[in-house]
Amino acid sequence: MKTSDHSDCRHDQDECLGVLLVNLGTPDSPRPADVRRYLREFLWDPRVVELPRPLWWLVLNLVILTTRPRRTAAAYAKIWTEAGSPLLDVSRQQQRALQARLEEDADAPVKVALAMRYGNPSVDAGLGELRAAGARRVLVLPLYPQYSATTTASTFDAVSARLRQRRWIPELRFVNHYHDDPRYIAALAASVRDHWARHGEPEVLLMSFHGIPKDYFLAGDPYHCECLKTARLLATALELPESRWRLSFQSRMGPREWLQPYTDTMVRDLAAEGVKRLHVICPGFSADCLETLEEVALEYRDAFLAAGGELYDYIPCLNAQPAHIELLAGLVRHHTRHWMPELDEAERRAALQRRKARALAAGAPE
Repeated sequence: MKTSDHSDCRHDQDECLGVLLVNLGTPDSPRPADVRRYLREFLWDPRVVELPRPLWWLVLNLVILTTRPRRTAAAYAKIWTEAGSPLLDVSRQQQRALQARLEEDADAPVKVALAMRYGNPSVDAGLGELRAAGARRVLVLPLYPQYSATTTASTFDAVSARLRQRRWIPELRFVNHYHDDPRYIAALAASVRDHWARHGEPEVLLMSFHGIPKDYFLAGDPYHCECLKTARLLATALELPESRWRLSFQSRMGPREWLQPYTDTMVRDLAAEGVKRLHVICPGFSADCLETLEEVALEYRDAFLAAGGELYDYIPCLNAQPAHIELLAGLVRHHTRHWMPELDEAERRAALQRRKARALAAGAPE
């Protein structure tokens, strides 16, 4: 495989710490053609669908991509805003806020770039932005609190595939999860308390996580266990007895069994049990998106009310809340300790000039 050359290598370029924020992705628009393009990239990932490629190619291209894009496009149209995709809009807010927060107490330059695993801005574009900024050390921060091969590992695959094309790869660190980080739990609990202060408390708080096929869990994926721990820690932080909270899994696809209980079934069952006031939070999502704004906030609300419930409220994701940004900044600081030298501006510039002089003396190109 041909690797890229050193044409953008400058020996006097100031180095910076690079942070690559990665979320799942979004189509460029709610038009069926753009949704189809996005779904093809997403569903063709072998981390997402673990089926033999020839068989899955037939199912994906001859069945799913001929019917699903139009339905999914209609769902996206319900939540699309003037700013575009809610997920992309919130993610850009997170990127800007984290950049500003890290600059407040950074001892050396830092650059935060945003990437989507599927769609735009791509992982390739995000890594290119960091490269142009002189990031020789890169922390990859997938915005998935709970680890899964379908999300976190897929991000690692994409980053690794892109870096395989480089001659000079950066030093790399990777955040696997933060499902039990005390700052994460505290931020979730604070968001719930704030919502309750404004809207009142429900009889039951339902914590809905994105599902994965059950056989992925049985094969060793830790996602289910990490979701359970997040839910338990959040319930403890809120001092909720077992009777006042539930856990469920949403967004299943296809005929195979996924992690249970299913959220769509759970909301109907709770209404049938006599629960009148239900609040739902999605602790596995770092930013509001199609699955939270359309599926959870709208579709499941209709199901709960139709089954006899009276009040259904969705508690938004942490999004760009200050506590969430502080959590992300804390993760960056924790995972990049001892990476950046503690030099003031004059010392750093002098060090760069000395490095350039040594490189030129050794025959490096200008």
